[in-house]
Amino acid sequence: MDYYNILGVNRNASTGEIRKAYKRASMQHHPDRGGNSDEFIKVQQAYDTLSDNHKRGMYDHQQNGGGQGFAQGFGPNGFQGMGGFEEAMRQANAQYGNMFGQGFQQPRQTPRNRDITLQADITLEDVMKGKNLIIQYQLSTKEIATVTVDVPPGAKHGDTIQYEGLGDNGHPRYPRGNLHVKIRVIKSKQWVRDGDNLITKTDVNIFDLLLGCVIIITTIDKRQLELTIPQGTKIGAKFSIPGYGLPNMQTRNRGIMYITIEAEMPKITDQSLLDRLGQIKQDIIRGPKG
Repeated sequence: MDYYNILGVNRNASTGEIRKAYKRASMQHHPDRGGNSDEFIKVQQAYDTLSDNHKRGMYDHQQNGGGQGFAQGFGPNGFQGMGGFEEAMRQANAQYGNMFGQGFQQPRQTPRNRDITLQADITLEDVMKGKNLIIQYQLSTKEIATVTVDVPPGAKHGDTIQYEGLGDNGHPRYPRGNLHVKIRVIKSKQWVRDGDNLITKTDVNIFDLLLGCVIIITTIDKRQLELTIPQGTKIGAKFSIPGYGLPNMQTRNRGIMYITIEAEMPKITDQSLLDRLGQIKQDIIRGPKG
């Protein structure tokens, strides 16, 4: 569905313009005002997606060649825990405080087959560049269905991509349900995600911390960057490199990469070297002569 067309706004519409268009369309299609209940549900779904920046970014990506639909934590008809029309009524009540009357008449819904929810596992490296997955799943008729899932760059753990009409087909008299593919981002041993930012650690030789050095940092997309470690840098110091985190789903701008410095202790077994280090320690403690 084209949510922009449903609300009658262009793709660059502001949040305020979307809100005004939603109010207009809700009044136009409200069943108690002679409107069509199916169109009313579509209006609610369109507003729920376009009024949320993250959902809107994922929807825009799919409209430009990605998945067939979008939902985030939703169930049948795009709303979790209740039928689409009932949830649309609840949202309209919250928006207008029952401005259309004391209560809404809720027409009987057309039955359809159940929705199917699948899980797609991706890595943080996949979040960086996006991922195409081919998933097969079994229907209640024992048929094997196949879907190609286009996970956009910047996707988050728990995001759900919705494919309309690709759910179960056990009852041939009724329309097929929807397919929901829930994204699970596998934890990385090297990286910790904080929104669009990435956090990592690197070991630096204790002598390099004392004297200063230049180290090479490998980014999540395998680029190599030089990082200058100033003389006397302390263990636990943090450095930041903007533009080398993860892409934002809506803006495509990348976040910040944070590097925490940890100490790499050299293994010294030569006694003469240990004696020299002991002498250097004493000289530092005593301070400069004179």
